[in-house]
Amino acid sequence: MTLLRFLIVAFFSLVGLPALAEPVLTKYLAEVPAETLVPEADGYGPLDATHPVAPVLKDGETVGWAFITSDFVSTTGYSGKPIHTLVAVDKDARITGLKLVKHSEPIVLIGIPQAKIDALVQAYVGLDLVAEAQSGGTGHDVDIISGATVTVMVIDDSIVRAGLKVARALGLGGLQPDAAATGPSFELNPEAKAASDWTTLEGDGTLRRLSLDVGQVNEAFAALGDERATARALTEAPETTFIEMQAALVTQPAIAKAILGEGEAANLAAWLQPGENAIVLVGRGLYSFKGSGYVRGGIFDRIVLIQDDVSVRFRDKMHKRLVAVQAAGAPEYTEADLFKIPSDVGFDPTKPFRIQLLVHREVGPIEKVFTTFDLGYQLPQQYLRPVAQAEPAAIPGPAEAVASQEESAAHQALWRRIWLDKKVEIAVTGAMLAVLTLAFFFQGFATRYERRFYWFRMGFLTVTLVFLGWYANAQLSVVNLMALFGSLMTGFSWQAFLLDPLTFILWFAVAAALLFWGRGAYCGWLCPFGALQELTNQIARKLRIPQWTLPWGLHERLWPVKYMIFLGLFGVSLMSIEQAEHLAEVEPFKTAIILKFVRAWPFVAYALALLAAGLFVERFYCRYLCPLGAALAIPARIRMFDWLKRYRECGNPCQTCANECPVQAIHPTGEINPNECIDCLHCQVLYQSTSKCPVVIKKLKRREAVAASPARNISGHPNQPKPQPAQ
Repeated sequence: MTLLRFLIVAFFSLVGLPALAEPVLTKYLAEVPAETLVPEADGYGPLDATHPVAPVLKDGETVGWAFITSDFVSTTGYSGKPIHTLVAVDKDARITGLKLVKHSEPIVLIGIPQAKIDALVQAYVGLDLVAEAQSGGTGHDVDIISGATVTVMVIDDSIVRAGLKVARALGLGGLQPDAAATGPSFELNPEAKAASDWTTLEGDGTLRRLSLDVGQVNEAFAALGDERATARALTEAPETTFIEMQAALVTQPAIAKAILGEGEAANLAAWLQPGENAIVLVGRGLYSFKGSGYVRGGIFDRIVLIQDDVSVRFRDKMHKRLVAVQAAGAPEYTEADLFKIPSDVGFDPTKPFRIQLLVHREVGPIEKVFTTFDLGYQLPQQYLRPVAQAEPAAIPGPAEAVASQEESAAHQALWRRIWLDKKVEIAVTGAMLAVLTLAFFFQGFATRYERRFYWFRMGFLTVTLVFLGWYANAQLSVVNLMALFGSLMTGFSWQAFLLDPLTFILWFAVAAALLFWGRGAYCGWLCPFGALQELTNQIARKLRIPQWTLPWGLHERLWPVKYMIFLGLFGVSLMSIEQAEHLAEVEPFKTAIILKFVRAWPFVAYALALLAAGLFVERFYCRYLCPLGAALAIPARIRMFDWLKRYRECGNPCQTCANECPVQAIHPTGEINPNECIDCLHCQVLYQSTSKCPVVIKKLKRREAVAASPARNISGHPNQPKPQPAQ
């Protein structure tokens, strides 16, 4: 992929890609009248000197400010390109008007009526950005349009985040630049001093304690309502110390020296890399915070550090054992350990955090019940100092915004929110992939009984159509591949692909399947439109609709059509991705699966015509027209294994599999064409059939003949009469 991307970038550098030298806003102000954004406005003023914002004027007075979302946020849509929305806000930080001026979303370009998207955008008129700032951008409801979830989420994210940036930059509604723009309020003060004795360190909050006795732990397990845990209560006296655990943040040099001593503090400083932090944990009592089951290379599963949405579990490489603590008056502890907090987890030592202790109780031979307790920690103010506040910087332009850490965090927050919203769909899709993988790995067992396998396949295809297709809209398309190629040309980013969890998961599954089985794992089992074709063909067979088998010569010459369609779309995408997405309507997926046939009649008629052809020629579209199947067939040549079993007699003289292959992927000479095979496993059913496969039938007859032959005598000679018993 790296080499491909380098060649693409080099090519377009030579031909000269146009550079974005000015704010996007300047391109669209002349196209959208001011009164569209603010009622009764009569024009725009000159762009602000520091921000890509234009005042909206009425009788020479500023009544609002206009901006384009893509000048402030870099969130891209399903196409991998920004969605440009022109927005106006007033002095109270309320949105007064919006206009969607440019997008490249394929589902909107072809499928969802533009009027629906325009109505969605207009619903943001009146949105209070002050309330959004107070709620973290979640103070409003998002109206999801079926089939355009990703597009809607991107539009929402762009409008709200860009609006908040503009409102804060201009001080609208009393908003001020947030901490992300000005930096943290406090930082560690390396010159701060710490007390040298343990008692004072406890008293001023440098050390924080979690102390639990046996009675408290027994009460906590009893509160869980599990009678097994209650029945196994600890028998020690209730006041017996279960665990006394203390913690301190030793990233601050004075704290490290006071608790660890000069030598160990120096070792700690050498151990930590820039941006890393460390805590010290000491403990004593009946319970260990490390646990006896910890082994080298493992994880400390009884403790976890939590700060907001940051969660850190410690591994052996993040751990150092202490012989003892050095602070004067320190009690005797049975455990003393240092734990490193990596620099890339987002931990802020100036903010509160907690150490969560997991306590377990065995209720069976291998079963345990768990409860948790928290040790809260906040670094005392004496170890912090204010950060000098610089003048607010100008809002970055588009190119800078793309590279900013804030934008990256916002992108992650968006796709994580989408993934959390689709937990059920992700779980079901994962289960489907697991079942299919098992069926492929154990295909000999799965195909042993023809009738059972038939109903398994029909059931799986039904779930694919109804759940993956009509419910979850997880239909892969050649448009995905063109979006990937477009992303490689303009700067690859995972963000656009992570926005659609099921599509992302399916593409990764397809990539893995190409190495093992070829394109058939997707085309034959996970493609909703392919499932629709096969299920309707099965119904046609039940209704005794005649099935046509094309002559091999014609069939072989129709194979290349789909490859020509794919190459044509790919060529057009090099010049215009939007035009290629229009031409990709050769795929009926949007009509039949995403929009469920609720569309203009020419598209519906086209999809129904393909399904009608499939009633007579099974999977007609898959065989001859599908550009996605062609695109997957090309890399499928790299598959590493050949799973489908064949006999020497296959093709010469036996033609049973070739005649019964649903998509005619078996040559008359017996070999299977992996580019056309959909891995339906029907040939594997026939491979074991005792009624259809001549090789199996021949073997059975031979066994029957052997079984029916006269018994052999002890010396092994056939036809020898058995010895008669003595009279």
